[in-house]
Amino acid sequence: MRQHRQLHGEQHVPVQPQPHPLVPRRQRLRRRRRVLRRHHRPDPNQVSGLALCRGDVNASACGSCLRSGTSDVLNICPYDRGAVIWYDECLIRYSNQHFLSSTDNSQQVYMWNTQNITYKPNVFDEMVTWFINTTAHQAVYNMTRRFATAEANYTAHISLYGLVQCVPDFTPADCWQCLQGLIGEMPKWFNGKQGGRILGVWCNLRYEVYSFFAGAPSLRLVLPAVSAPAPAPVVHTPVFVPAREEGKKKNVTATVLAIALPLATALVLVSAICICFWRKRSAIKQPLLYETTAEEIRSVDSLLIDLPTLRAATGNFDEVNKLGEGGFGAVYKGILHDGHEIAVKRLSRSSGQGIEELKNELVLVAKLQHKNLVRLLGVCLEEQEKLLVYEYVPNRSLDTVLFDSEKKQQLDWGKRYRIINGIARALVYLHEDSQLKIIHRDLKASNILLDADMNPKISDFGLARLFGGDQTQAVTNRVVGTFGYMAPEYAMHGHFSIKSDVFSFGVLILEIITSRKNTATLESEHAEDLLTYIWERWINGTILEIVDPSMGRNYSRNEALRCIHIGLLCVQENPADRPNMSTVVVMLSSETVSLQAPYKPAFCIGKSGINSGSFRHQANHYGGIGDQSSNSSIPMSPNEVSITELEPR
Repeated sequence: MRQHRQLHGEQHVPVQPQPHPLVPRRQRLRRRRRVLRRHHRPDPNQVSGLALCRGDVNASACGSCLRSGTSDVLNICPYDRGAVIWYDECLIRYSNQHFLSSTDNSQQVYMWNTQNITYKPNVFDEMVTWFINTTAHQAVYNMTRRFATAEANYTAHISLYGLVQCVPDFTPADCWQCLQGLIGEMPKWFNGKQGGRILGVWCNLRYEVYSFFAGAPSLRLVLPAVSAPAPAPVVHTPVFVPAREEGKKKNVTATVLAIALPLATALVLVSAICICFWRKRSAIKQPLLYETTAEEIRSVDSLLIDLPTLRAATGNFDEVNKLGEGGFGAVYKGILHDGHEIAVKRLSRSSGQGIEELKNELVLVAKLQHKNLVRLLGVCLEEQEKLLVYEYVPNRSLDTVLFDSEKKQQLDWGKRYRIINGIARALVYLHEDSQLKIIHRDLKASNILLDADMNPKISDFGLARLFGGDQTQAVTNRVVGTFGYMAPEYAMHGHFSIKSDVFSFGVLILEIITSRKNTATLESEHAEDLLTYIWERWINGTILEIVDPSMGRNYSRNEALRCIHIGLLCVQENPADRPNMSTVVVMLSSETVSLQAPYKPAFCIGKSGINSGSFRHQANHYGGIGDQSSNSSIPMSPNEVSITELEPR
């Protein structure tokens, strides 16, 4: 896009096209870019000049745009003493009249997208005005370069993208007044339009329903609430049409830029001064990130959410919205203005970690993205509050379904097997595949959340690292976890490693298969704990008795027996006897991989008083007595008769 205009009241002077001396001097913009302004007064002529690059373009693009402008000037309008030329990425203006001390922005060009918005255009116009106003406020009062970009969701299918900019050396008051003048013009030109822009000499703005600026937006906004969206309209490739201007000649198709020969030398001086406004911006409280990728998360600034937004979303942390409470704090359901559901964890204020250290850790945790991990969307660190914002998972936690006599019937074998596999793969990611090694240290059913399709998502990963010290250490004086899930070396001595999580995973597998709590048996001194209950049936060859009877016979016995076997291997007392999680994933996915016979589990007090080691080399894979040299995973009955695997219809 290029627009040009002859400025009113400026004279025409015939000149001959000459190589423009401005071009080599423009190289300074590689180091000091964004804006040039200079006033030169050689009698009897005078010249004022301005060059401005869009705030999101790099130095190379900025220099290229300005070089194109200086080249175009002689070709487009060789007889004008004053003009302004707009490109997509820069603006150049000069005149024989002194304009640098003026804030007059009346010279404007209006352009719009020819496509109309089809869903609630009146509401859309209001949202656009609010959206640009909010972006303008950010540019004026929070950005030293007087430039801001923004993104917001209008509906589930339509997003808004906006850009506003003033000349960087404008005062906040001048910039605000300039932008408000443009915003006031928007209803005249852009009603119901999918996009529009107003180009002024001191400030400009633009909005679209597609991304048009470079890089990530400096703001992600949540629009005021609108009704449920209609089906997504087709957004066509936009075509811009400049507005007609009274008194303008019909044959003028681009912005006029003129220069007289005596002024050519003076114009060189315009490029001599380049003021750098490329300063690292300070922390900005931004609305929620919905679709930010790990590559875009570079600092905690990109994660910050303001406290009023979260208070409004959760009803000021009303008990009615409380989803639960764990060792790190309470969790509340929240609904944002756009209807987006979130989960807000209100961390305990007892954490002794400093804010800066916490910020660094949060950035690392936010980059941990896996389909079986609950995603961290944002954080709030205001007024002594430490709030973590996660994606909302509708089916709550696994324990609320698994241990409920009615709800557990929703979990057929296929769902349970998928949950086991999903948890295993997420732990492999945390232990081995992510850039930040994470040991969960509190893996349990209540920290496994279920999405709408009953897929598992591990929550609270990283919090032990954030609030319990360095997880790569082998010993801690602060044991974080839940008895019944904690490995013996961790519970009794504070020693932890990835094998601590493997133990917790083993307990989880056995709970998922049996629908019995490992911790529930602590309520009665005569009750049989889960590991003892399972081990007794393992050595007696009646292991299938432990399978949740609510499934009836509608499950794969081979898969169930293999999962029980893996669960027992994971809860071995000696950490060295437990497999790592990548091995577990292989065991779960392949029936041809042979499994070692397990020792008696940790914390297991068998009624028979059998020594666990005596069965290590006698018991076959699934509780029968047989030849251990076989690699077969076929289940055997106690009398060594093979069991035919029957699959339900």
